[in-house]
Amino acid sequence: MKSFVIWGSFFGVTAVLFGALGAHTLKTQLTPDQLQSFETGVRYQMYHALLLLIVGFFQTKPGKAYTSFLGIVCSGIFLFSWSIFLLSTQSIFGLQVSFLGPITPIGGLLLVAAWLYLPFVVSVKKINN
Repeated sequence: MKSFVIWGSFFGVTAVLFGALGAHTLKTQLTPDQLQSFETGVRYQMYHALLLLIVGFFQTKPGKAYTSFLGIVCSGIFLFSWSIFLLSTQSIFGLQVSFLGPITPIGGLLLVAAWLYLPFVVSVKKINN
């Protein structure tokens, strides 16, 4: 439970900070398409931060299924949202990160996999109780 709450809180607070950055600072520095992409990364990060918190609060017995679920969600958030953040802002920071383009959909697939895996994680919990 503790790991879920820690990671959920980390992703939640960074989503709020990045959202504020996008709304106030980046709004004037990014194109509308770049800003929309950045906001998509923020939104999906927050959705999955909340998922981690909810699962963490309802988790009673940590096990391998929960550990792998946590890894899938965290990896998906980093690969999906954070690649979007870097790709959207690369012109501002003078970065050349276009190689991350193919990484974003991999992160998205991991997030989809996490949602598909969630019923299994929950059923393992019920079987073990």
